[in-house]
Amino acid sequence: MSITHLLGIEHPIIQAPMVGVSTPALAAAVSNAGALGSIGIGASTPAQARAMIAETRALTDRPFNVNLFCHRPARADAQREAAWLDFLRPLFAEFGAEPPAAIREIYKSFLDDPDMLQMLLEERPAVVSFHFGLPPRAWIDALKTAGIGLLASATTLEEARLVEDAGVDAIVAQGVEAGGHRGVFEPEKGDAGIGTLALVRLIARHCHLPVIAAGGIMDGQGIGAAMMLGAQGAQLGTAFVPSLESSANAAYRAALKSERAHHTRITAAISGRAARGMVNRLWADLDTPDAPTLPDYPTTYDAAKALHAAASAKGCNDFAVQWAGQGAPLAREMPAAELVKLLVQEMKG
Repeated sequence: MSITHLLGIEHPIIQAPMVGVSTPALAAAVSNAGALGSIGIGASTPAQARAMIAETRALTDRPFNVNLFCHRPARADAQREAAWLDFLRPLFAEFGAEPPAAIREIYKSFLDDPDMLQMLLEERPAVVSFHFGLPPRAWIDALKTAGIGLLASATTLEEARLVEDAGVDAIVAQGVEAGGHRGVFEPEKGDAGIGTLALVRLIARHCHLPVIAAGGIMDGQGIGAAMMLGAQGAQLGTAFVPSLESSANAAYRAALKSERAHHTRITAAISGRAARGMVNRLWADLDTPDAPTLPDYPTTYDAAKALHAAASAKGCNDFAVQWAGQGAPLAREMPAAELVKLLVQEMKG
């Protein structure tokens, strides 16, 4: 089955579900333009997620994607967490602030949230996608029985085979060029760092599910290149950050137009899991050889958010998290529907 038929869309384009940037307005605009819009609920409670789904449905009657985080739930480690906060203390002091007394797991993994599953079974969004891994097979079967289309990201052929064996409908092949968090299932085993085009070809050749390319794709020519290698569609994130409907702030938008867009790097020091963004002091000052062992994801993220809050209160944006992929300099600022239309035109040559 083609990806467009599977997802109920006209164009084989998916707007990536970027927590903190994607909004119901962005998802609806993309879906109304014939592609698949997405909202990220990985950092939301079930009640917040239900409200986001309702808000999106109020703006579109087309299918849209709801994305979940399936990481291993964080394990509290007071010693590691205290050492990390002590390491950050001089940075807080620059802004006349103290680090928080403690940091916490700021949102649940879907694996530890049966209430989120129940909410999804009640709301029945058209598409649900998984990042960082997979939920239990019984949960996948329940979602499929509810008539929900399922996607899951994979960064290697091995992960793609796990996705296929789990009964998911399509594989999002996330190359190392992608902005935001790497979808690696078991980061403690390392990251193969495979690029999008090689990964798409590997998965398309060895798996039977439809493949959606993700990572570094910014225009219709990039979508076309991925499809030549066996992808049935593409997922674009950074390309949609400058859209008028995204919640990216002025500093984030300005960075995408600046020299900084040419310098992205992957670090785990911000959140506890590897993620690619535009380099600033979060990369330079946190990801250093003398840094202590990181607390678990997303507990580490709580500290980075506190540091940014302390800095921004003094007018400093040097610790803002600005995720972006390697194609960031190719970003174009326009309404999301116009971008979808332009992407389709470019695909047709």
